[in-house]
Amino acid sequence: MRCFGIEKLYTDYHDNEWGVPSHDDRHLFEMLILEGAQAGLSWETVLKKREGYRMAFHRFDPVKVAAMSDAELEALRQNEAIIRNRLKIYAARQNARVFLQIQKEFGSFDKYVWGFVKGKPIRNHWNSLKECPAKTPESDALSKDLKKRGMTFVGSTIIYAFMQAVGMVNDHIKSCWKSEKQPAGH
Repeated sequence: MRCFGIEKLYTDYHDNEWGVPSHDDRHLFEMLILEGAQAGLSWETVLKKREGYRMAFHRFDPVKVAAMSDAELEALRQNEAIIRNRLKIYAARQNARVFLQIQKEFGSFDKYVWGFVKGKPIRNHWNSLKECPAKTPESDALSKDLKKRGMTFVGSTIIYAFMQAVGMVNDHIKSCWKSEKQPAGH
C-alpha cells in the first residue's frame, strides 16, 4: 500500500522521492520553488509542469535564477509549461537570492535547513494522511526565519510540505510499504 497515488506520476514521486532525505542544495532549491508554486493548487498540477519549471528556471541553478532579469521573468508569464502567476515567478528569483545568502552564511543550504530538525528526519507514525498536520513548530520556525531573510511563498504550510518532500519529515503512513524503509537520500 502507498500513502497516496495510483497514477504513475504520483506513484513515481511517492516511491522515489517523497520522504527521502535530500542533502543536495540544487534539489532542495527545486523543491522550495515547486512547493511555493503549488500554493493554492494541486500537487499534481506542479508535478505535470515540473519539467517545464526545470527548463524555465535553468534546472534550478540558484545562481542563474538569481541573475534572471525582469524581462526574462515577464517572458515566463507566457510560458504554458509552468504556472504563470506573476508573484510566484518573481518569488523564484527573490528566493534564489536569499538561498545564495544562506549558502554563503552557513556553507550550504542543506546545513541551514536540516538544522531545524537537528540533522535527522522527524519520523511520524500516522495511520492515515488525514492525521498529518498542515504545519508544525519546526515548519513555523523555518518559515519565520526564511521570511525574515526575505523569502516569499514560504508560509508554514508550504514549508511543512517542503519538509515532507525532502525527507526532513517522514510522514509515510504505517501501512505504506515505505513506512520504515527509507533510502539514503539524494
